[in-house]
Amino acid sequence: MIAKSLLVGFVALCALGVASSQLIQAIVSLKGDNPYIVGNITLSQSDNGPVAIWGKITGLRTGKHGFHIHEKGDITGGCGSTGSHYNPHKKPHGALTDADRHIGDLGNINASPDGVALVSITDSVISLRGPHSILGRSIVVHADADDLGKGGFQDSLTTGHAGGRLACGVIGILTPLESWPTESSAVSLSSGAITLLITVIMQRLLH
Repeated sequence: MIAKSLLVGFVALCALGVASSQLIQAIVSLKGDNPYIVGNITLSQSDNGPVAIWGKITGLRTGKHGFHIHEKGDITGGCGSTGSHYNPHKKPHGALTDADRHIGDLGNINASPDGVALVSITDSVISLRGPHSILGRSIVVHADADDLGKGGFQDSLTTGHAGGRLACGVIGILTPLESWPTESSAVSLSSGAITLLITVIMQRLLH
């Protein structure tokens, strides 16, 4: 009887752990002064895992363009209102893969000869959750290539010498709020806890 109760409890806990694994999503509609430069970007994150960013931007000049998260979600004055790169830790500008970089440093996107940039980025530094969530901030597409902090220009370590701001958009919630996990529901089982539960159940079943 005890073993049966333990087994039921174990199944319930596993179900709770699975249920707490939540995929949340955000969306950005990119626009600028040039009406031909437009795009839609989707961001998704499961629990505290990496954030996947994908989408398409059209109307760009062929080649690389800096692609960054800026600190403000204010586009009332156009892309110039979005502030600087999101950098709460006060680090120098760098590449997406650098240990020292702004949270908002996402490197470059590359536009094809027909002006289309297909965005596909996965990053473990940004997050849609927590104290440094990027929700409500903005994504900005720049006129020139980001030199990733290595170009030697006066602004290489602040903006990557990426030039003007072509398009921008606020990072808004896509997943309905009621499906977002709360602190009380964010319960998951570690591998150690699962192993311990299995061990206890097996001991009860064998004795």
